[in-house]
This record gives sequence, C-alpha cells and structure tokens, in this order.
Amino acid sequence: MSIAVRAQAVAPRRVADVARDYIALTKPRVIVLLEVTAVAAMVMAARRLPDWRLLLATVLGGWMAAAGANAINCWFDCDIDSTMGRTRNRPLPAGRIAPRNALVFGVALGGASFVLLAGAVNLLAATLAMTALLFYVCVYTMWLKRSSMQNIVIGGAAGAIPPLVGWAAVQGRLDVTALFLFAIVFYWTPPHFWALALLLRNDYTRARVPMLPVVAGDRSTRYQIVLYTLVLCVVTVLPALTRSFGAVYLAGAGVLDTLLLISAVRVAREPAARSARRLFYDSMIYLAMLFVVMAVDRVVTGG
Repeated sequence: MSIAVRAQAVAPRRVADVARDYIALTKPRVIVLLEVTAVAAMVMAARRLPDWRLLLATVLGGWMAAAGANAINCWFDCDIDSTMGRTRNRPLPAGRIAPRNALVFGVALGGASFVLLAGAVNLLAATLAMTALLFYVCVYTMWLKRSSMQNIVIGGAAGAIPPLVGWAAVQGRLDVTALFLFAIVFYWTPPHFWALALLLRNDYTRARVPMLPVVAGDRSTRYQIVLYTLVLCVVTVLPALTRSFGAVYLAGAGVLDTLLLISAVRVAREPAARSARRLFYDSMIYLAMLFVVMAVDRVVTGG
C-alpha cells in the first residue's frame, strides 16, 4: 500500500488540536447511527430500558470497536483520501498524524473494546463487535473497496452487526428477531451509500475506487437504489408477519417505508445532486426512526 502524506508542520501543536484529530480518525458522526441501532436493539431485547451499567458498557465498547475500525480504515486508505476533495484534509493525508500512530490507535481501541465487552457485558457481544471490526477492515477496506463495485453491498454487513451486539448484550444469544435487525440494516446500506457515491463520483473516479456509479454509471446506480429500497421495504414487513413486532411497528414502518421509497424514486426521476443528497440524509433519519419505532413497539405492546 502506498501512502501519500503531506509534509508535517514543524511547529508544536496544542493538545486540544491533536485530540481533535485523533477523534476525527474515528469518524464520530458515522458511529452515532450505529450506536442508535445498538441501543434500540437493547431496548427491544429487554422490552424496557436496560440497566444503565450494561447500557454504558455496551455503548462504550461498541463505540471503541467502531472507532478502532474507522481509524484503521483511515490508515489503510490514506492514499485514496489524499486524492479526494472530501477527505484530503483528514489528519493522515494532511500530515497532522503519522500513519503508524493512527494504526496503533485503531488497534488499541479494537483490543480495548473486546476486553471491555467480554468483561463487563458478555463474550458473544465482544465477539460480534470484533467480527464487525475485522470484516470492515479486512473484507471491505482492504479487499472489496478497491476491487469490486459490490463493495458496499457485501461490506455493509459490518455496519449491520451493532444491533446484534446490542441484542446479545441483553439476551446473551441471538434469535430470529435479531437477525431481522441485521437484515434491515444490511439492505438499507446500499441505497444510503450509493446516494453518497453519486455525489462523489468524480472523487471516486480520481481515486480509482470502483463504486457503482464509477463502474456502471449514474443511471444504473439510480435504478439500483430504487430496487434495493423496494427490497428493504419488503424486509421490514417480515418481522411483523412473524410477530416479532406488533401494530405500532407495522404502522410506523409503513409510513417510513413510503417516505423513503418516494425519496428513492425521486433520485431515479430527477438525476440531480439535490435528490441524491436528500436521499442520503433521508435514509439516515429513516433508519434511526425505524429502530426507535421497533423499540417503542416492544415496550408498549410486548412484541
């Protein structure tokens, strides 16, 4: 792997600036949505708000696992980030953090996550969190991202594991309801990230990353977005059919699915950056609200 890094400044830096850069390596805004799905899954599994100590340990352990994966991703993808306008000012390509330090930071976070979750939660939750980290780093970052236009489809499995971690933290096992949560996030991921890829197609082209718009073109990507959104809508109905959730969830999911599908169809019919950007943000709100509705359903109706 070749790494292009700008020359580092010789002037000493404030501790706060260094800390801010290390936090940036973890991509905190990405982690927030993952944590929402994990916490909601804990509420679903417990049918109430879990014990605060278990909740805190699970959230902290999950954050460290995701943060470690993101930091390692920044280390490995420094060459890509240095060519993309959106990412060239990140701490590594800008030369504010040494690549080796970022790698050590990421590995340390991942190791600490496993120790915390195994000790304060349970071994299954720790193993699932570590599986997500390794899948994101080894399968998506180091292999699929640079080699296949299906990178997001397959690699999205890593982002679908946090709900399993939350469920396992409470139940100590997985069941069919937990697997539904995984499936929902898995099928949500392609439309969400392809909307972003449409906005960043030129960047990905320069970086030679085979995202779907680069390989198949914008028109094909827009229709794939609609297709995967339809599949997602079908998947969200399945938990109600198997009585994993009740009427509250079915009503809420119906409304959210309709709104997301409208946003996806708009992307196909209006090939403009505005529609893709709107879908990107709409999909984040959709996933967060869907998991909130699931949690409310389990608490109110008993699931």
